[in-house]
Amino acid sequence: MKFKRNAAAMVVVLMLAACGDAARAPAAGEPADDAACALDGMSLKDYPGPKAQIVFKDGHIDYFCSLSELFEVLFGEDGQRGIGASYVQDMGKADWNRPRGHWIEARNAFFVIDSRARGAMGPTIGTFASKEEAQAFAAREGGRVIDYSQVKPDVLKLGTKPARDAHDDSMR
Repeated sequence: MKFKRNAAAMVVVLMLAACGDAARAPAAGEPADDAACALDGMSLKDYPGPKAQIVFKDGHIDYFCSLSELFEVLFGEDGQRGIGASYVQDMGKADWNRPRGHWIEARNAFFVIDSRARGAMGPTIGTFASKEEAQAFAAREGGRVIDYSQVKPDVLKLGTKPARDAHDDSMR
């Protein structure tokens, strides 16, 4: 009887552990040097400012050279279909001019909108893991800090001009 109880308890523990694994977001990838934006084919490494990525449930990753493009996809017709997680770079740690690594889940980030900071498409959205770092950036570069729950198409002014058509040609 004691063996059956221990075995049953072990099965429950294993099932709970498996549930925890299933609930974890897929890990962010690091784009290769030749990685291109999923929407417009621009090289990620050639432009300053934070990049973004969507990791799909099947393991495929789409990279984006700007946050506007990430949100264009997230707010688009397909919305969250097949998406495992979305990531942005923590610009409190990454080099603004040549950002690499420092990926954080977009839903945990703080966003600085309407700043003077420039990225692949001219004006860009800054992304930070820390609210304090986002506020410090906004104090230097202008703009305002919002969290993920406040990210909406009208707040980001998306839809007025498709992100893939809005690239700042002076950056090329």
